[in-house]
Amino acid sequence: MMPFTKSVVKIIQAIPPGKVMTYGQIASCAGSPRAARQVVRILHSMSAKYNLPWHRVINAAGQIALTDEEGVFVQQLQLESEGVEFGLNRRIDLAQYQWVPDIDFEQLEQLDDDEGDETCEDRGDTEKP
Repeated sequence: MMPFTKSVVKIIQAIPPGKVMTYGQIASCAGSPRAARQVVRILHSMSAKYNLPWHRVINAAGQIALTDEEGVFVQQLQLESEGVEFGLNRRIDLAQYQWVPDIDFEQLEQLDDDEGDETCEDRGDTEKP
């Protein structure tokens, strides 16, 4: 598995119940801020194999990105069962529910040794709606 893919899988596995991350936020935390679409591909191809909590990943607007109603319903139901609330237009308040991981980037094998103690928040990689 490529280092970026491995990092993305670890980050998604670490999202706690009742919290969400955005595709772009995950890409940034994994070391490639412009790779949000790659995060989508990883989720699509590896969710079952690695038991990823795919339902905790949403778009930067705080909305479910799926297009089919059944998938949207399933994801919303799973998030609501974890205590995540939806507002108007099925939006999630990222200020309340977005998770900003405190990741040791050395373990993710993505960044130089001198950056190992930073969090995504320290690097300014969190997204605001």
